[in-house]
Amino acid sequence: MRHARVLGLVGFAALAAAAVAFAQATVTPVPDNAPVQTAPLVEKPATWGDVKAGAAKAGTCAACHGLDGNPTDPQYPRLAGMPERYIAHQIALLKSGERNTGMAAVMKPFADALTAQDARDLGAYFATQKAGAGVADDTVIASGPNKDKKFYEVGEQLFRSGDKARGIPACMACHGPVGAGNPGPAYPAVAGQQAAYVQRRLEEYRAGTTTQKDAHLFKVMATVAGKLTDEEIGSLSSYVQGLHPRAAEAMAEAAPAAAH
Repeated sequence: MRHARVLGLVGFAALAAAAVAFAQATVTPVPDNAPVQTAPLVEKPATWGDVKAGAAKAGTCAACHGLDGNPTDPQYPRLAGMPERYIAHQIALLKSGERNTGMAAVMKPFADALTAQDARDLGAYFATQKAGAGVADDTVIASGPNKDKKFYEVGEQLFRSGDKARGIPACMACHGPVGAGNPGPAYPAVAGQQAAYVQRRLEEYRAGTTTQKDAHLFKVMATVAGKLTDEEIGSLSSYVQGLHPRAAEAMAEAAPAAAH
């Protein structure tokens, strides 16, 4: 009996081993892989712009902005003297559709055709150009809180000193004393900018709505513009239109002569 039990156990073990071997030898079909998804190559990161390359590409911009970034039509902004990074950033916003007000619909097809390097090259070129300037409105204000001031003087006060009582900082704190902008944080140059364009942009900031994903800089401007009256926006727009670096240079040259 004992031998029978041993043989029975051995037989059971052999049967189990055979079952395992059969299971391992059985082929289980693997499901087909999903179709390979193709994706465009990531655009090569842009480097600092090349002025000569930008000059060659600027012909496309000339119809609206002028070959040197000084347009003749007041509805288009001056690009001359703008910091390189600011121009490249605005082109990127136009391409993504995050900037979609004003003339953005007109600009988008042109922006879509530009690479990130194209944008930097154009920015580098326009940054080397000298901005022209218009004339500030010196009409005397007839009534209201700014009665008897010249129209542009209201904007001049805000640009140079702000309004501490209302928490409005001086515009020149970011845009520079002569409106030349700041290439570091990509603050735009405003000196000589078309008054109609400046007014529209300030009104957009005052409205406080944007589709920009990174709206930090927009919110900075919206906070300031939200406190401005129609008259102040109009006056600021007029003041910066007549602002140009040459005026500051003339004052600097006159200062030593006055000291003697």
